[in-house]
Amino acid sequence: MTQQQPIPPVRPPRLYPSGILGGLLAAAVLWASGPSLASMAGIWSTDSRYSHGYLVPVFALALLWLRRDRLAGDPRPHWSGVALIALGAALKLAGAYFYVDWIDAVTLLPWLAGLALILGGWPALRWSGPSILFLAFMIPLPFRVEQALGYPLQRIATEASTYGLQTCGLAAQAEGNVVLLPGNIRIGVVEACNGLGMLMMFFAYATAAALVSSLPLLERTLIVLSAIPIALAANIARITVTGLLYVTAGRGMADAVYHDLAGWLMMPLALATLGLEVWLLPLVFVKADARPRTASARDDRILPVGVSARRFASTGGPPGGLAGIGGEEGGRS
Repeated sequence: MTQQQPIPPVRPPRLYPSGILGGLLAAAVLWASGPSLASMAGIWSTDSRYSHGYLVPVFALALLWLRRDRLAGDPRPHWSGVALIALGAALKLAGAYFYVDWIDAVTLLPWLAGLALILGGWPALRWSGPSILFLAFMIPLPFRVEQALGYPLQRIATEASTYGLQTCGLAAQAEGNVVLLPGNIRIGVVEACNGLGMLMMFFAYATAAALVSSLPLLERTLIVLSAIPIALAANIARITVTGLLYVTAGRGMADAVYHDLAGWLMMPLALATLGLEVWLLPLVFVKADARPRTASARDDRILPVGVSARRFASTGGPPGGLAGIGGEEGGRS
């Protein structure tokens, strides 16, 4: 009879002190960030410029799942994460002291980075870092930054759409942030139509596309940077089409398109442009062929015109390598 091997006892998973501390800190971070998250959710619901905020955490979690293979091996805690937790706490106090909501909201990022270091060390931070940074897109911009960007974007939209209408044959003029058209038609490019919301939303989408793409770093960087001209072009196209409709179809149709339909069509237009860019970039940046060249390919590069590589190889080539290029075969060619 064969002896049965004893079954080893099942050992419970080892509970590291860092795991206990990380769990306590995670609960503290959730408790401290609750009011800021609730305030941001209210802005997402009422301000169309930040309506994409609901999708940002969803994509961040999906990105963690897509990058799960980078969290391999035995995670080892790194206590430098405590410094990031302390930095977030200092920012939290500064935001409350100076009544700056943006500083209060941004403290979530160093807190999450610190938790990643405490629970899994540098491998965990490298795994979760892109998702943590992507969460910045759900935080509304400071009021002064919005005001600083709003007026230049209004001017760009007004001037560019006026030029587009003139290109279409209309006698359009720009007066401040108002586009004047024949028939006493005035299109006001107000602050709500300056394209800032489109820019913020599309910046988040372009960054998401770059993070999940397998393209080289340079091409992914170009995808992110192209969010600015693509978003501006979509908003300019919206105003230009509205001006054309005012002249050709009447005020009722133009108002319906400008305030309702165009808002739905701008994002698909921008996304289609982004998809075209992603398709074209590999064609523009041709990758170098890393395969070694064959002997015949090398010979083709140094042979004179009219000398075939096969005949050259069959004769053994001229003595001295390139010395035979000006010989008999070269003279016949």
